Amino acid sequence: MDLAIQTGLIIFLSLPILLLIGVPISISIGFASTLSMMLVLPMEGSLITSAQRLFIGTNSFSLIAIPFFILAGNIMNNGGIAIRLINCAKLIGGKLPAPLAQSNVVANMLFGAISGSGVAAAAAVGGTIAPIEKAEGYSPEFSSAVNIASAPTGMLIPPSNTLIVYSTVAGSVSISALFIAGYIPGILWGLGVMLIAGIMAKKENYIKNSNITFKDAIKTILDAIPSLLLIIIVIGGILKGIFTATEGSAIAVVYSLILSFIYRQLKVSDLPRILLGSAEMTSIVIFMIGVSSIMSWIMAFTNIPQKIAASLLGITDNFTVILLIMNLLMLIIGTFMDPTPAVLIFTPIFLPIVQSFGMNTVQFGIMIVFNLCIGTITPPVGPILFTGCKVGGVTIEQVFKKLLPFYLVTAIILLFVTFIPSLSLALPKFFGLIK
Repeated sequence: MDLAIQTGLIIFLSLPILLLIGVPISISIGFASTLSMMLVLPMEGSLITSAQRLFIGTNSFSLIAIPFFILAGNIMNNGGIAIRLINCAKLIGGKLPAPLAQSNVVANMLFGAISGSGVAAAAAVGGTIAPIEKAEGYSPEFSSAVNIASAPTGMLIPPSNTLIVYSTVAGSVSISALFIAGYIPGILWGLGVMLIAGIMAKKENYIKNSNITFKDAIKTILDAIPSLLLIIIVIGGILKGIFTATEGSAIAVVYSLILSFIYRQLKVSDLPRILLGSAEMTSIVIFMIGVSSIMSWIMAFTNIPQKIAASLLGITDNFTVILLIMNLLMLIIGTFMDPTPAVLIFTPIFLPIVQSFGMNTVQFGIMIVFNLCIGTITPPVGPILFTGCKVGGVTIEQVFKKLLPFYLVTAIILLFVTFIPSLSLALPKFFGLIK
């Protein structure tokens, strides 16, 4: 039997078995990768190579941005920034059908644009706005569905930790270009959710509009400006070349920390808890990147990506059909695997295929992350789905039917992102980040 086939069988059979018996995904990836490496190298050589790849995979300057953005998000979540963004979002969504639900969508987009975390947005924004929606007669199922469906926009609208991971594994792909490329797809996702929420609201008769006086609107805007400035400072600084994405992440931490102290929502005694939580989350992500680099090496060494590419091209040489197959596979993978390991495992497999057809690596990055964002709100594993259900006080069974129209609209937008390159590439080209 061909060495690539043997290696692939070990990886792709042992990995799901380990996951099914409850082994953590990072340990499962590391074990499956090292086991397959023993097939092609002597015992001593396989262990040494695994250790080397573990170190090399995490020895990247750009990866330093991940712990800083995680820390910044946790500080914002505890520092009074979320409520100010929600109040600002009410000004935008207040005149639309189901104003509180529409405000939830806008607030998730704004909070995601600052924290880069869909789970954090679902918890912070949903946890704040859900009791208000319930008091005004919104059903918990509807409120939770809107919150869950809109929270992944934070993984597309920069800063995005998932895009940083993709940039690292894809190699020579500009993080700045990926960041700015995520704006249009992320905003389209949010607008799609708002459209479906409006249609559902009219059917449920949630059409009450909020009345905000001009004086209150000005006060709300002024109160939110310092929080919104973080987006301009970080993303603007990256685009202007004043600092790198990694340096921007450190600036985000300092700015959010100062702002939280000014708001008097954060105490010095809260910092050890926030730092410990951020360190735990960072260690999970970074260790996963390290063990996935072992898998990437063994797949490259045994030419697994080339074998898969040949198999796909053996089915069809129509690039449209190949992209549809990739999207379908990534949607399925996203239902049971977190975005980070999925990006780390499948980017090396699919990227050479799309590159052979001339697809831009930035567009492919947005496409693959968009797919996996949908996976975060689908059972059985979806972390945003579970978080949204918890803060909304509903079960997955109760909210799933309400989520179906949102799945449909995000799938349609995914097709737009896949087959209309300008949606991902127009802004990076405008800012001179790609040719």
